[in-house]
Amino acid sequence: MAGDTLTSSEYIKHHLTNLTFGQHADGTLGIAHTSAEAAEMGFWAIHLDTMFWSLLLGVLFLYFFKKAADTATTGVPGGLQNFCEWIVEFIDESVRGSFTSKNVLVAPLALTIFIWIFLMNLMDLVPVDVIPLIAGWFGIHFMKVVPSTDPNATFGMAIGVFGLMLFYSIKVKCLSGFMGELTFMPFTSKNPVVQAIFIPINFLLEFVSLIAKPISLALRLFGNMYAGEMIFILIAIMYNAGAVLGLFGGALQLGWAIFHILIITLQAFIFMTLAIVYMDMAHNEH
Repeated sequence: MAGDTLTSSEYIKHHLTNLTFGQHADGTLGIAHTSAEAAEMGFWAIHLDTMFWSLLLGVLFLYFFKKAADTATTGVPGGLQNFCEWIVEFIDESVRGSFTSKNVLVAPLALTIFIWIFLMNLMDLVPVDVIPLIAGWFGIHFMKVVPSTDPNATFGMAIGVFGLMLFYSIKVKCLSGFMGELTFMPFTSKNPVVQAIFIPINFLLEFVSLIAKPISLALRLFGNMYAGEMIFILIAIMYNAGAVLGLFGGALQLGWAIFHILIITLQAFIFMTLAIVYMDMAHNEH
């Protein structure tokens, strides 16, 4: 695709640019036709490809799990039912091992996070030129198909988990208890004057630790998936560098795809596990 019309640097930039909708420099709304236009649209621009693929994969997740629930039988389960039951049991064991309180929301939340992120990550195994090439036939300039390589998506999910964490921290401990955790830990003293001095220090340390949770959660997923996508793009460039490098690139692509399956699953599992742990911290009083 790129070898015929684009240089290597243009090819990489093209595959790393989202289909962006926002405000142009002249004040009109529309879709960016170049990476420069996409960058000029700023913070309030919408990445249409990220929205489309994430919502599509979410709908597919809900459809197949609902289908498995509607057709569930007490006899010998079918393939879909067997797979869904295995996933649910795996999530249930993970929640029981990391969540010590009682909240009926945590297990469905963990299931949604794991499957949704896994499906988004799985799109990285689709050959990098296939879907952008098909999109080009319809006049669509850019098409990134891996939502988890977009920091807007990863930060959106991380902020959602962070919001639930804050909500249950205040609900379980009350606002005074939650603020007490931020101001009376980790340094304490029986002397009221010394304790008063410790309060701003404690708040600074605990606030940084609190804010670091969603940031690290989002950047970990984004960084790993972005790096994986970049490697696939670099390997794809090798196909236009001659037969020998093309064959070598094919072998590299197969090896990296097999290894990347582990990364895809691991990143979904880590995001889910940390979400469970953060929810457990929100329910436990110190």
